[in-house]
Amino acid sequence: MLLEKHDLLHEFPEHKEKIHQLKISDRHFARLFDEYHEVNKQVVRFEQEIEHCSDQHLETVKKQRLHLKDQLYQMLTS
Repeated sequence: MLLEKHDLLHEFPEHKEKIHQLKISDRHFARLFDEYHEVNKQVVRFEQEIEHCSDQHLETVKKQRLHLKDQLYQMLTS
């Protein structure tokens, strides 16, 4: 099974420089960035069946990832 990449540089390649700048200058962005990548790793582990979870839990974690991505995107475009 080939999984889509969801790290922020794949999601928003046009914002690569701003992502880097915000990671070093904005603590809130950096915290959300780290949290997003931790949640994304968890989703990947579930999807690859490295770890097992219920379908409901997987959907909850995916929604959490989407919410974080929305917040990060808002910060990148404001």
